[in-house]
Amino acid sequence: MTSRVFDAVLVGGGHNGLVCAAYLAAAGLDVCVCERREVVGGAAVTETFHPGFRNSTASYTVSLLDPQVIRDLRLAEHGLTIVERPIANFLPLSTAPGDCLDVGGGLEATQRAFARHSRCDAEALPSYYAMLERVADVLRELVHRTPPDIADPARRDVGALIDAWKTLRTFKALPLAARRDVVDLFTKSAGEILDARFESAPVKAAFGFDAVVGNFVSPYAAGSAYVLLHHVFGEVNGRRGQWGHARGGMGAITQAMAKECAARGVTIRTGAAVARVLVKAGRAAGVELEGGEVVEAKRVVANVNPKLLFGRLVADEHVDADFRARMAAYRCGSGTFRMNVALSGLPDFACRPGRAVAPHHASGIVIAPSLAYMERAFFDAKLSGWARAPIVEMLIPSVVDDSLAPAGMHVASLFCQHVHPDLGSVLPGRTWDDARDEVAELMIDTVDAMAPGFRASVVGRRALTPLDLEREFGLAGGDIFHGALGLDQLFATRPVLGAANYRMPVQGLYLCGAGAHPGGGVTGIPGRNAAREILRDRKKGR
Repeated sequence: MTSRVFDAVLVGGGHNGLVCAAYLAAAGLDVCVCERREVVGGAAVTETFHPGFRNSTASYTVSLLDPQVIRDLRLAEHGLTIVERPIANFLPLSTAPGDCLDVGGGLEATQRAFARHSRCDAEALPSYYAMLERVADVLRELVHRTPPDIADPARRDVGALIDAWKTLRTFKALPLAARRDVVDLFTKSAGEILDARFESAPVKAAFGFDAVVGNFVSPYAAGSAYVLLHHVFGEVNGRRGQWGHARGGMGAITQAMAKECAARGVTIRTGAAVARVLVKAGRAAGVELEGGEVVEAKRVVANVNPKLLFGRLVADEHVDADFRARMAAYRCGSGTFRMNVALSGLPDFACRPGRAVAPHHASGIVIAPSLAYMERAFFDAKLSGWARAPIVEMLIPSVVDDSLAPAGMHVASLFCQHVHPDLGSVLPGRTWDDARDEVAELMIDTVDAMAPGFRASVVGRRALTPLDLEREFGLAGGDIFHGALGLDQLFATRPVLGAANYRMPVQGLYLCGAGAHPGGGVTGIPGRNAAREILRDRKKGR
């Protein structure tokens, strides 16, 4: 134990932890970040996975990163550059020439692409976009608010009442039709929303894919429409709804954050795994590292999955039995199988031949031709361990960033659904360690079926199962959102009712990660919001 007592110690150096640390340090706090891995960034890191090839290891594309976080932490000044996708998504539907769908590149271009499948859907598109934008505007406002704590009478102060009033005001300011859209997108399934507006299976698939990204459900599961919405409220370089590539991979984001933390005097420790949160006289007082070293602090800020926080790091006696039970039941588990692939050349899609760089190579390439295909993938994984016809999204960031691969070669990110996060529960005796290669081969075959010769171009790969994502990055059940984005785990109930305002049941213990409002994605918003509440408490002498 050292004599130094920090004002705050952060558990986990993922992007939200770095954001929170930077804001606290800017307010004059002495801050320490303890990161288990040898590099900060959490799941947003860039690493070498095959000799000569680097890529974003887990998180792989950017849109939701908050513009104010980018400005406040001077990320562009620290080297961050984000390149927009020329089109948002490309869906190869079969191997027949021309049987594909482009989404993006402007409204008119998307309408022309849709009209090849359904003129009615092309005409319906502007109305759908307008509806999404109206509801996304509500979400953009809500994500920056601290959820009102309506559970604890002791915390029903004037500030909490004002927060609740502002939230209601945002909703009531909308026209009635828009309020109905908000309710629909927060409660219904993506399939219901899309079936009501479109008739073409490819068009519905293009939008429905966002509802199952990292979400182990059918697109017809109630609440899946919100996950679709969660993926559209972002922007790139001031353009709303856009997605892009960070030059240097996702690690460029977190390395820029780390530089700003260093400039503000934050102490960053890597290879410093936290074994437990220390609690003295009912208040968080620091952390103990796995080697036994103690880091004392006036407050502890956790950038880890809340299930992990209260299942491993906070002793049971420090929280009540009901809270412990609810944390044990907190829903985590993503149907994600993540791969990084080194390629000797670009894939040549049968529906759009050519190995020369084209706009579709720089897009999100989605292999999932219909909502029915996605639903079968979910139920197949739920019953059999993994989908025999999986959903695969492939990005090839090296087409816009030649620093990632040797000249003339490329790297691809494969984000695959659905696999069961707990394989042994459906296949007794099987583990993800022994099924990893089998499923990786299936994912390669799935791409090769649409782009013949893809398998032959693979010169190296790294596959991450849900178990690998948990072991490597602390993503319980492989959950990229630190907890399912269901109505029971959103806003004032994230992670649970009574602990949604970033303050945990232990005094001086805060949550700043994706398990807090507004949830997952590389946004930086939970970290920024948590810092604001910590500074409010400090000002009030709490």
